[in-house]
Amino acid sequence: MLSSLTAGAAEDAAARLELVPFDEVERRAHAAPAALDALAFLAPAERVKIIAEVKRSSPSRGALAAITDPAALASTYQSAGASTVSVLTEGRKFKGTLEDLELVREAISIPVLRKDFITLDYQVYEARAAGADLVLLIVAALDQGQLEHLQELIQSLGMTALVETHSADEVERALDVGASLIGVNARNLSTFELDPDLFGTLADRIPAGIIRVAESAVKTAADVSHYRASGADVVLVGEALVTGDPARTLEEFLGVS
Repeated sequence: MLSSLTAGAAEDAAARLELVPFDEVERRAHAAPAALDALAFLAPAERVKIIAEVKRSSPSRGALAAITDPAALASTYQSAGASTVSVLTEGRKFKGTLEDLELVREAISIPVLRKDFITLDYQVYEARAAGADLVLLIVAALDQGQLEHLQELIQSLGMTALVETHSADEVERALDVGASLIGVNARNLSTFELDPDLFGTLADRIPAGIIRVAESAVKTAADVSHYRASGADVVLVGEALVTGDPARTLEEFLGVS
């Protein structure tokens, strides 16, 4: 599944490249307003912080929510206390677009994460041109040279990489490229099975000073509490927010100590 998603995202980026040349996207990226300091917004605090996601669909669950107004949803997230908004921009399985990210960026004053299957410089420049402050890098989708290069490119544009891992080896690879924001995804991106305890088994491998993000397998406040007790500074939540009352659910999750 991961290989298919990554290949599809690269094909879609190539199609966009035919419409908007690389030089033009690079120019737009450099002309965009400066990125927000996402690390400041996500820094460890007395209470858990939440990255709230704009997510219409997923390969495992299918359609989740129509989200006809992503900007309004993002504004709700910000008002309810989210520290960052994640926007799925992958179109084939998640039904997202870069336009969603642009609309969200215009509507809120907290950082915006481009969540996609990033393997190309072009995608990073697109993210910055659209207003992203963070870009997801999935260690399992990249060789070490790619991971290091993309991490450096993201930093050079003033953004932050959320480096996503699924194993002890991948955590080490993230540390080797100097990641300052490391996520542990409970969802196996090959099988799409969930392991809610994976974060807890890997958290101690992430040194102090690096922000720890728990991703996936969040349905209730108890799940957030479980991650918090396991050492999470931040929890990324998507499905639980878009399939219920976003504001009330987010406030419940943020009430976890």
